[in-house]
Amino acid sequence: MRAPLYTAAERVRRDSSPWTRIQGILAPIQFAVFLVSLFLVLRYLLTGHFQAAATVSILCKTLLLYTIMITGALWERDVFGRYLFARAFFWEDAVSMVVIGLHSAYLLALWTSILTARQQMFIALAGYATYVINATQFLLKLRTARHDSVAAFSQPGAAMVTGAGP
Repeated sequence: MRAPLYTAAERVRRDSSPWTRIQGILAPIQFAVFLVSLFLVLRYLLTGHFQAAATVSILCKTLLLYTIMITGALWERDVFGRYLFARAFFWEDAVSMVVIGLHSAYLLALWTSILTARQQMFIALAGYATYVINATQFLLKLRTARHDSVAAFSQPGAAMVTGAGP
């Protein structure tokens, strides 16, 4: 049997951290921007048209990625006492670093013009593919956390342990 994702104290810190709500707002916004940007990038690669729209969409996605990474690090500090690579989120953070690296490589290629626009878009697509893997990791962790919460509250005396109750 695996250890729960959060200890009782970490769960309380998670639930009281303002970054929990911010992450909950930013994540679906980032996903929506990702979908729009993916469409625009693929349209550019298939037609050669609307390069500027695809580029702006990648910049928006990257800005959201950096924002969610910073706020996620602040969340991790609140909950686990460290900015990144807490035991419970080590692999998610590791893949996040690859996602950040690929998006940053795109920015470097864009700003230095060392690659063609098509090559830049392929870097963005590599970042997007890695982002999908990372988003899946986080969704699975969210599912695990919800499962753990149900299990914790179904145990006798759970209200006393978590501080819940009348």
